[in-house]
Amino acid sequence: MARLLGAWNTGGSAAYRELADVVRLLVLDGRIALDVALPSERALAETLGVSRTTVTAAYAGLREQGFLSSGQGSRARTQLPHRMAPAQAPGIVAPDGVLDLAYASLPATGEVVHRAFADALTELPALLPGFGYDPVGVPVLREAIAAHYTAAGVPTSASQILVTSGAQHALNIILRTLAGRQQKVLVDHPTYPNALDAIRASGSRTVPVPLPAAAPGTQLPGNGSLAGNGPGWDVDAMVAAMRQQRPAMAYLLPDFHNPTGRVMSDLQRRRLVREAAGTGTVLVVDETLRALDLDGVGTTPLAAFSPAVVSIGSLSKSHWAGLRTGWIRAEEGLLARFVATRTTMDLGGPVVEQLAAARLVRDFAEPLGARLEALRRNRETLLRLLAEHLPEWSFERPRGGLTVWCRLPAASSTALAVLAPEFGLRVAAGPRFGVGGSFEHFLRVPYTLPEEQLTTAVLALRAAQDRLDAAPQLRRTLKEPEAAAIA
Repeated sequence: MARLLGAWNTGGSAAYRELADVVRLLVLDGRIALDVALPSERALAETLGVSRTTVTAAYAGLREQGFLSSGQGSRARTQLPHRMAPAQAPGIVAPDGVLDLAYASLPATGEVVHRAFADALTELPALLPGFGYDPVGVPVLREAIAAHYTAAGVPTSASQILVTSGAQHALNIILRTLAGRQQKVLVDHPTYPNALDAIRASGSRTVPVPLPAAAPGTQLPGNGSLAGNGPGWDVDAMVAAMRQQRPAMAYLLPDFHNPTGRVMSDLQRRRLVREAAGTGTVLVVDETLRALDLDGVGTTPLAAFSPAVVSIGSLSKSHWAGLRTGWIRAEEGLLARFVATRTTMDLGGPVVEQLAAARLVRDFAEPLGARLEALRRNRETLLRLLAEHLPEWSFERPRGGLTVWCRLPAASSTALAVLAPEFGLRVAAGPRFGVGGSFEHFLRVPYTLPEEQLTTAVLALRAAQDRLDAAPQLRRTLKEPEAAAIA
């Protein structure tokens, strides 16, 4: 807590007010997780070197504002005022003529995907005498996926693979099997919005653990960008949450995290695997962005550290979202439970798509060279445009993936999301990536559009920000942004 508070006592106002203000901002930014017990008044007073009266008054103010629960004793738990709960967003697409920054997705690797489907049609006749139902997946695809994991250093057999209709389908199967019924699911915070929706829909309780903010002094001069890969993960906080909350599972994005683009170190991966085993938490790792390694980081798959890790994969980000092909890799005993759950949801995926996917997985790297080079150019273009036109924003330089996570020092990302369509743009407000309204001062900006469209998009963001700056009262009168699908 003291490390997060930093130099909180500036002397600008009463100490208890300054303390309460900083704690409130930490909660809103997601750096202090929700439903976490804060230190006792006595312990925090001693650590900070202030009177207990100061801490008591600060906690009392936070309770009045709705940021702390009113439970028994001094071990108050963090929360958000009910009015800040975000509305749920059904899926809609951007109107014609509006640039879409809510989707972090790429067009198909056209020739490669087309050729895979052409080849699949030649293989289809051999399967036509069968019933066409296969809840585990077409054998040729499962074998290709298993070989792909084995080549990455995770020995895998086809019996450890369940083919799904995309990564979201895979997560829903896992949640229905391992969680639900008010069980807890730990997530890094911020995280993928559709995962939060799936956890909520399953009846599970989300345990968000904040990703740490960048350390002071890591900004590169003149452009607002954070050096290197940022501060990574707060593994101490994740371990504490696993020990205190005992979640049934943890949903993590260690490889080019969505939305921040961070990469978890091997040391952090080893520790998480060890601690999860001790608390009975099943680690579920979403690796859909793992192939988009722009800087050649060369990470080790989390499943290489423990056979108990459950991995989710997909072709949606690396090849094309329209394939709707994903998978689960797990130990055979656990995979059998996933298959049993899957048959209550559907009886298998389309056969032709799976045959095409098998071709793509066998030659997985074929389209990646050109795709990664284009993404590197787009990333540099976007970072340059942000530094030039929105210098007051700060952002981390992603090592891979598809997005930049920007901090807006003054603007409300919800207000920007409301105004953006007037400037020909659709964006996803920061709170969609968090729990309970967190990340109001953050915005995810993909670099998936062509370079000329990225220029148009950043200029539109600048214009929307200028309008908010010129008329700050708009923030009080704007309605909620339209419901928007996010990918």
